[in-house]
Amino acid sequence: MTPDTIATMLSSALMQRALVVAVLVGLAAPVVGTYLVQRGLALLGDGIGHIALTGVALGWIAGGVAHLSPQDTLAVPFAVVISVLGAVLIELIRARGRTRGDVALAILFYGGIAGGVLLIKLAGGTTTNLNSYLFGSISTVSHQDVAYTAVLATAVLLVGLGLRGPLFSLSNDEEFARATGLPTGLLNVTIAVVAALTVSVSMRVVGALLVSAVMIVPVAIAQLVSRSFIRTMHLAMAIGVITCVTGLTITYVVPASPGAMIVVLLVGLYALTAVLSAALHILRRNRRGHRTDMLDAVTTGHQEVSP
Repeated sequence: MTPDTIATMLSSALMQRALVVAVLVGLAAPVVGTYLVQRGLALLGDGIGHIALTGVALGWIAGGVAHLSPQDTLAVPFAVVISVLGAVLIELIRARGRTRGDVALAILFYGGIAGGVLLIKLAGGTTTNLNSYLFGSISTVSHQDVAYTAVLATAVLLVGLGLRGPLFSLSNDEEFARATGLPTGLLNVTIAVVAALTVSVSMRVVGALLVSAVMIVPVAIAQLVSRSFIRTMHLAMAIGVITCVTGLTITYVVPASPGAMIVVLLVGLYALTAVLSAALHILRRNRRGHRTDMLDAVTTGHQEVSP
């Protein structure tokens, strides 16, 4: 990109709004993803993302009934409500129901996207109306979207960082957390609700079908280079912001979906980091082996010259 292109991009009100949303998404999504990865719930974001599509469709219908312009004015608020209800339902089924958590997630996963497509059809729209929510779009980010994202991302960050201690204890060892007196049931629901808010925050830029990648892949990358929970979270947040902004910037000059571009960057960065991490591990192991061999040689030589 030339300096003139960058200047034009930064002077565009549309790109300014999209970049603000991208930064907020890049900060908030990995915070929740850190807890989900620690708990082995990496696919929860995918399930909630599909459920959110039903909320988008309901918001579309409500906007049509109320004669709002644009018709999807209520899409994000409805997506928030439906996502939260779906996330809480998944958690309750996982904790108390007879159906396994992954089965319940799969049922809601398929039901959510089917419900979204069906309801959009009933509202007189087409599946193309869902595209900006499925895969993200910088051309549809409004001032209202920025406001929604700012409020929801702030809530996610306040909960994810403010309750870091209890949530880490729960994610690391739920039985131990329960034994220490922590309200594990409430904390489990809190994680589910925060994950739902994160999905709703990220839909406009990343898309509901790809939002889980922004929650999970930065954490996976950070774990390759850090073993500390806090450092992993902070590094994942930095990776999230950089890749979201970079992906969005690329799509300003390349006709591609911002969500797809961001995820491709994340996956590519993960592959590169994994290769470099493995190479560094082999190098360190060889150095340790070489030092051990030298020490053995010195010890053996010392024994041979001893009286």
